[in-house]
Amino acid sequence: MSNVPPEAERLLESEPLMAHLGTCAEGRPHVAPVWYRYADGVVEIVTTGRKLANIRKNPRVAISVQNDEAGHAQWMVSLLGTATVVDDESETAAARRRINEKYDAESDAYAENTLVRIEVGSATYQTY
Repeated sequence: MSNVPPEAERLLESEPLMAHLGTCAEGRPHVAPVWYRYADGVVEIVTTGRKLANIRKNPRVAISVQNDEAGHAQWMVSLLGTATVVDDESETAAARRRINEKYDAESDAYAENTLVRIEVGSATYQTY
């Protein structure tokens, strides 16, 4: 059972928008843009670097997605959840293909990235 309201799910699945992932390690927040895929209360990203290192230290994360037209917000969804790093290459490759397809990228692009699944604990959304 998803903790995300149906309307927020529809918005998250509607188009290939950039998300902002918030992580925190050693008392310092870090926010970075990511591609994502949402389905059934779980967000998938493939990432590397500081985002991945922070998630390994502290799995509590936030994700924000916003759609705007000419600088005017149309809607936003904020998610809080718990991230799990999936160190399985076949699962990572499959998720990478799904995400890359959503953003019209080559299926094997970003092969160095690792899969992270985020179980959504709570969600808020707003349409304007």
